[in-house]
Parts: sequence; C-alpha cells; structure tokens
Amino acid sequence: MRNPTAFAVGTGRRALLAGFGGLGLAAALPHQAQAAAAASDQAEWLEFRQRFITAEGRVVDTGNQGISHSEGQGYGLLLAEAFADRPTFESILGWTRRTLLRPDGLHSWRFRPGSIGADDPNNATDGDLYLSWGLLRAAERWNNPEFGRMALEIGQAISRRLVLEVQGRTLLLPGGQGFAEGNRILVNPSYYAFPALQALGQASQDPVWNKVVADGVKLLREARFGRWGLPADWVELSRGETSAPTLAQGRPTRFSYDAVRVPLHLAWAGLTEEPALDAANRFWAETSASAPPAWTDLRTGQLGMELASTGVVAIARLAKESPRGRANMLALPKVNQSRDYYAAALTLLARVAAQEAPPPGVAPVLARRGHGAPLVVSAEKPLLAVKQEAVSFGRSLVRRAAAFIGWV
Repeated sequence: MRNPTAFAVGTGRRALLAGFGGLGLAAALPHQAQAAAAASDQAEWLEFRQRFITAEGRVVDTGNQGISHSEGQGYGLLLAEAFADRPTFESILGWTRRTLLRPDGLHSWRFRPGSIGADDPNNATDGDLYLSWGLLRAAERWNNPEFGRMALEIGQAISRRLVLEVQGRTLLLPGGQGFAEGNRILVNPSYYAFPALQALGQASQDPVWNKVVADGVKLLREARFGRWGLPADWVELSRGETSAPTLAQGRPTRFSYDAVRVPLHLAWAGLTEEPALDAANRFWAETSASAPPAWTDLRTGQLGMELASTGVVAIARLAKESPRGRANMLALPKVNQSRDYYAAALTLLARVAAQEAPPPGVAPVLARRGHGAPLVVSAEKPLLAVKQEAVSFGRSLVRRAAAFIGWV
C-alpha cells in the first residue's frame, strides 16, 4: 500500500465550471453529447420508477412474489437521489420509515403485500447500508441536515448491532439474528457495500468504518474459491481460532445472485486491483459466448444452465472496463430489457457506478461518490501522471453532472 499525500478537488457547481475551463474540458463533451447522456440515463430511471415503484413509495420485487424489502427500498432511495428525483425519494423514504423502521434504528427486512407492517422483523445489513448511503447523498444534494441525521442514526445502529470483533477481525454481520450462533459466524461478502461504508466513514468520522472496510477487503482476498478464485454468496468463520473463511455449510456453494454484487461494489469504490474483481472478469470472459451463466458451483465447477440476467451483464461490463478507465463510456443493457426488479436494479446501479467510480490510479478514499474523491500524489507517482488523471477525472465529472443533475 502506498503512503500518499492527498488533495481534494472542489465539487461546487461553479467551482466545477471554473475547474473544467482550466483543464480545457469545456469542449470535451459538447452540449449535444451532454444532453443525450442526460436524456438516456433519465429515461432509464423513469422506466425503473414506472415498473417497480408504487405511488406510495414501495419498491416491488416482481421476481419474488411482489414483496418489498429493505434492500429494494435502499436501492430505490439511492437511485432517486442519483437522478435528482426528490418527490420519489421522499415517497420511498416515507413508506420505508412507516413500514420497516425498528425502534433500534435498523429496518425489518421484509414486507409482504396484504400484511400489516413487516412480516419478518430481522434486518438485512445491505438494505440498511444503502438506506443510510442514500440519505447521506440526499443531505448533500438538497442541503437537508435532517436526512444526514437519519443516515447517521442508521450507521450508528449498524455499528452497534452488526459490527463484530472476532480473532482480530472486524466483521459485518448480514443481520442481527441467526448469523453468529455458537462458534460459527456466517458472512455474506456482497453485503460489504464499500462505497456506502466509505461514505459513512467520511460523514461520521467514526474509525470503526475504516476497520470494516480494511478487514472487508482482507476477507475478500482470503475468501476466494474454485477454479477462478471467486467470492462466494456465503462464507463462514470460527470464533475459536484464527483461520481462513470457508464455504458456508448448509448454503449453496456458489458465485451467484448475491456474490455478483462484489465486483459491483469493488468497481464503484475504485478498488479495481482487487483479486476478486479480476477473478470475476476471468470467469465471465472464459464462460461467456454471448451472456455468462447465472452461477457456478465453487466446489464442483458446475455452471448454471440459466443465462445471467441483464443486471449481471451490466456488472460484468462495468467490472471489465473500470480498471481501464472506460467505465463511464459503457454501453450498458437497458432497464426495459430486464425481466424483473433485481435485474433492473443491478442494471441501473451499474449505470450509476460507471459514472461515479474513481478513475484508475486514484486511490480509494472515504468519499460519498466519485466526484468527491481526492486525487493522489505520492513518491511513486510523478506529477505529470497526476495531471493526466485530473483530466480523465474531469471528463468523468462532466459526464456525471450531465447524466444525473441534468446540467447542460
């Protein structure tokens, strides 16, 4: 790991305009290109909103008997912020707090249509993280301290109830109940939503989030299985001894619908040199003629007969191009090509990640999104290289501003 000295680039809109002029970026993306990018991405959001979000703010999992859950509410909240849709943001937030919020600050994970309130009070940590992250972003976008207060309350509840120290590791439990029974601890690697964890660290200044991020990265380096060295949907660790994580007993031993989010989170956070991202790229390259398989068994090497969804295809393209600095120019699948909520959500999240991920060579830091990330100068990196990164970074910012703020 390098020992860099970082400096931040200003992110106000006027500062951005001035900065882009200084970098000679005003002509990098002509007005028509900005407008086209903004219109295309906005259309994707409107399609998602129409298909999966009710007027009262419930995000409907159409592939899972029409239930709603904290994951979907968190994704919806973040996407509404990313596309500057405050009315939808507030409707999602209102339904979530009325229906899923628990007294301890976490959220019940599931709601079934026809039930009164949540029908399973256990939480799901990925949902809580995305809810907190969406609120942090909204607090900044709309200058709303109340959103920030809500976000930090969720973060404090996560750190209080779901962060566990075991044999020198700082672990993130998938939920409050059923994952740390006796000597056995179950962990879901895809719940380490690194951009959300980084944002919480920056906003709260609580060092626990640095530990969660660092040990989460270390866990992913150790928890790699099968022919390609892929992350698994579920792993387990033992309280009683310091040992490497193993495939979880009693769970499918797969790189599948959960674990596909690992490369999404790594790319989004700028962790493009991590072995798990490289492993996913090799798996998809070696098994994909037109579309990759939906899963592989990490014990037997068996490939699923079903093809991966458009959401997985979107993540695969993001993972492939993000180490090369071309993620924000990707041609990604459309939301209307997605057969259900989860595929559409992953497709749209990959689209947002492609715009926000830091460019290659820029060290990942505690930042709310790509356009808040510092550039890095170190003894190993000449100033010329940093200037080149600044130009690449600036182009990414222009496109991100056009696509998500409608600034043309």
